[in-house]
Amino acid sequence: MKVLVVGANGQVGREFVKLLSEDPKHQAIAMIRSEEQISYFNSLNVETVLLSLEESVQEIAAAMEGCDAVVFTAGSGGSTGADKTLLIDLDGAAKTIEAAQQTGTDRFLMVSAIYADRRENWSEDMAPYYVAKHHADNILRSSGLAYTIVRPGGLTNDQATGKIRLGENLDTGTIPREDVARVLFEALSRENLVGKTFEITSGDEDISDALNQV
Repeated sequence: MKVLVVGANGQVGREFVKLLSEDPKHQAIAMIRSEEQISYFNSLNVETVLLSLEESVQEIAAAMEGCDAVVFTAGSGGSTGADKTLLIDLDGAAKTIEAAQQTGTDRFLMVSAIYADRRENWSEDMAPYYVAKHHADNILRSSGLAYTIVRPGGLTNDQATGKIRLGENLDTGTIPREDVARVLFEALSRENLVGKTFEITSGDEDISDALNQV
C-alpha cells in the first residue's frame, strides 16, 4: 500500500513512517515542510515531498497522486496562535480531504484529539485547537471516504507499552506517541475500522485485540 503521510516530521508521524518503512507491504511518502527534515527520511529510504498545507488543494493532490491511502498527522504545534491552528489543523485537513476525493485516494486516517466531540471539556486556551479538530473530523466523516478517526489522549514520549484503552468517551489520560503510531499502522488495513471514530489512551489491552473489538 502506498501511503502519503501528511505531517510526517511530527513525532507521531516519524514513528509511523518508520513502521511503514520496515514493512515490505507498504511504501511511505513523507510530506514535509523543509529541506532540513529530509535527512531523517533518507535514512529510512523513504521518499519525501516538500509541501506546506497552506498551499493549494491542487498541489496537495499532485503529491497524493497514485497513493492508496493518506494519513493526516499534521498540526500547527503548541507555539503557534489560533490563526495557524485554523490554517493547518482545520483548513489543511479540509484541503487534504478534498485532494483525496479528487485523486480517488479512498483510505483516510485522521489523527484527531480526545474530547473533540465534547465541548464541555474544552478549556478556553485550547478551544481553537478543539474547534479545528472537531470540524475537520466532521468534514472527513461527510466526505464519502473510507475514513478512520483516531483520537489520542495527551501525548507523551514515554516508552511504548503496546497496550491501550479504547472507547468513544474516555476519561482523561495519556499515551506514548509510539503507541499512537502503532495504532495507526495496524488500523491502516483493517476493514472493521472503516467509518469508525474512537479515543485511545494507555491501558491494559493489546493494541491488536482492542482494534479487533471496534
